[in-house]
Amino acid sequence: MTGTAGDGTGASGRLATLLTGAASDAARAAGGRTAGVFLRSRTPGLLRLAALSGLPGELFRPWWRLHTDRPFPVTDAHRLGVAVLLPNPAESMRRYPQFAAWLPFPFGSLSVPVATDTEPYGVVTVLRPSVPDLAGLVAPRERLAQVADGLAAALHELEDDGIAARWDDPPTCVHPPPAGPSRTQPGSITWEPGADRLTLDPRARALLGLDADGTLSTLLSAVAAEDARRLAALLREASHGRPPPLPVPVHTTDGMLRLLHLWTAQDEVPFGPAPHRVGGAVLEPGPALPADAAADLLPEGVFCLDRLGVVVYANTRAALLLDVARDRLLGRPLWEAVPWLVRPGHEDHLRGAMLSPETVRFHAQRPSPDGAGPHRADGDWLALSIHPGPDLLACTVVPAASMADTPTLTDAEEAAPAWQPDGAAPAAPEAQPTDSHLVPPPESASVTLAYRPIVLAIALTEAVTARQVSAVVVQELLPAFGGRRLAIYLLQERHLYLAWETGFPPGFLTPFEGVALDARLPGVETLTSGRPLFFDSMEQLAAAYPGIPLDAKEGARAFLPLIASGRPVGSCILGFERRRSFSTEERTVLTALAGLIAHAMEKAQRYDTEAALARGLQGALLPRRLSTHPEVETAGRYLPGTEGMDVGGDWYDVVEAGDGLALVIGDVQGHGVQAAATMGQLRSAVRAFALSDRPPEEVVAGTNHLLTDLDPGQFASCCYVRLDPATGRARMVRAGHPPPLLRHADGRTDVLDLPGGMVLGVDPNAQYPVTELDIEAGAVLALYTDGLVERAGTDIDEGITTLRQALSASPEGTRTLSQMADRLTATARRAADRPDDIALLLASRRTP
Repeated sequence: MTGTAGDGTGASGRLATLLTGAASDAARAAGGRTAGVFLRSRTPGLLRLAALSGLPGELFRPWWRLHTDRPFPVTDAHRLGVAVLLPNPAESMRRYPQFAAWLPFPFGSLSVPVATDTEPYGVVTVLRPSVPDLAGLVAPRERLAQVADGLAAALHELEDDGIAARWDDPPTCVHPPPAGPSRTQPGSITWEPGADRLTLDPRARALLGLDADGTLSTLLSAVAAEDARRLAALLREASHGRPPPLPVPVHTTDGMLRLLHLWTAQDEVPFGPAPHRVGGAVLEPGPALPADAAADLLPEGVFCLDRLGVVVYANTRAALLLDVARDRLLGRPLWEAVPWLVRPGHEDHLRGAMLSPETVRFHAQRPSPDGAGPHRADGDWLALSIHPGPDLLACTVVPAASMADTPTLTDAEEAAPAWQPDGAAPAAPEAQPTDSHLVPPPESASVTLAYRPIVLAIALTEAVTARQVSAVVVQELLPAFGGRRLAIYLLQERHLYLAWETGFPPGFLTPFEGVALDARLPGVETLTSGRPLFFDSMEQLAAAYPGIPLDAKEGARAFLPLIASGRPVGSCILGFERRRSFSTEERTVLTALAGLIAHAMEKAQRYDTEAALARGLQGALLPRRLSTHPEVETAGRYLPGTEGMDVGGDWYDVVEAGDGLALVIGDVQGHGVQAAATMGQLRSAVRAFALSDRPPEEVVAGTNHLLTDLDPGQFASCCYVRLDPATGRARMVRAGHPPPLLRHADGRTDVLDLPGGMVLGVDPNAQYPVTELDIEAGAVLALYTDGLVERAGTDIDEGITTLRQALSASPEGTRTLSQMADRLTATARRAADRPDDIALLLASRRTP
């Protein structure tokens, strides 16, 4: 029986599944993005391509059938029963000139036979980046041989079951193993409400921006405040057997849309009382809106293909130029959506883009609308550039006639290879255009086409501060247009102040600092008029603004207004070392990108203002000193996170409670002003309850009621301990918070796994059990927030174990709790990357 592509059932489906899995495993094992499995056919002496990972089968029809007597790496590996390793194109050309001529792209390859001791079945082959010599293929070859041996054993078992391991159909194509988390791959989450335990797989963590598992508050901290309460309610409904029928749209804290599918664990519903375990899937719905909008602003067409040639994104201009409705482009293979684009003359270019890491550029002629002849204002020829990436190919398309608007190439540019490596370094100053006369370069794209504004748009959405926005502009904008100098001015009280500059002579910009809006300067007038100003040479600039100081004798300048939603933000100056002209396309794109920069800068200014307010608020709310007791020593530490505002909702406190002390630590989900404000309200509530010496369970329940009634859209975890200094009796309550640690006087340290209740602010009727414990004199009780024990890629329990060991190993020189607190937070304090804020509270009964 032969395999049938696309049949997911029966013997043929079993064979197809086995082969496609092997192709994906082979690509991973050998470090390639493309792999195939060739299997014997029913025709003697003929191998057929049965499975293909990472390439569209339609573009590789010439390799569907290979005769075993032909001199190819695959056929030699099958016929001779040995691995054929080709480390680079030079070796391929030397040993297999016909193969190298058929696939004239820079890569290496490995072909390993799939065979048992008695039966040859076929070959697994992988195309991968080239290496200098065979030594670089030794390890990949061993891993690929394991895949081939496993496949041979599985095929042998199939034949024992009466299924012929032969293939006579078109290949089954599958996507390659993703270079990173796939955009379409869902993440998995599980919430156990009884223990308040949240488990996420790596994909879910990436989509939600989380570093580790945790509690419900961990999940809620990852979504926007306005979505958190609704999500908590839906999770609670799902835990009672009523999951929402449709996906739940939520936004992450950085504004990205996610869809959550929720369901109730069916294995629990019939057997036990609520609440039940809740499962879920997190999905990224599509391209980010800022990137989508940026691409639609461009005068050039932009579309993206996945590794099987399916169009996964297209802007409006691309659909117009390709003469295909946008909804008929998306989700279809390119050769089906645009059949005239995939002609024999273009297939080599498309194959090159699929196989090579380098940019491929070519021209294609559109058919005339009526088939009688050209009737297009912008001509029949299109210029296409395909920029391969690990998982997607980004393509730009413009009318070829518009390329006559591009600057003349220098000798250095004309000598450059036709394929430019993706992400190559920008041209050096001497490779810039030397004059402003224009000629149509037939086989080169304009500098605008080499630039991918989607990258800038996405990078700007991730920039938070004005400094970060400026850094993104330097990294993305200057290289794309060949600029060497940049200055960004921001408007404050009708004056422009320099926010960032690079490339200008030292001190040149100093006289322009704080210039008023009535000054006749191009950087001012571009903002007051709202129009960009372009000067092809310094002579043009001097003629337009007589007497203006010049930073160079040669070069070109672009002055761009930074205006966001009609509000002036500042101005941006781009400087070029040599004379150059700005094409219509470049002017349009630069103007659009200035709008993106303006919005990012406006957001950054609001962020800086809010951050300053939050820091001041938090500083006022955290305790300046802890309540003291003659029989108890305490020490507390707080470290802000290094991401975002450096301001969060962690807090700790020590409060007099009757004749004892109340020790409390808490963590409000999220960061910023709202988190700090909510933290202040909770701290005040806990202090009020503690001062009246209410029982611990009432303190936590009352604080939970308060937070629920306030409905700030935020939630908090908390651990509350009421300690009797005289007897050492401690009564503890935990609300979704990490468990305390107790270091005994002899140095042994335990994790106090207290039974816990729901995080604060979710269920107004939540119950909080109390645990009683005797704390001996000299013992140290440690309360902490999850920022101290969570690490990216590791389970939180590992972090708790590490903290327990560090607390247990306190050296003899550590005489005070203050020194111990400094030691426990030393690593975190030195860390440059601290994603969450940290609070630590230590308490110890003094030895009599």
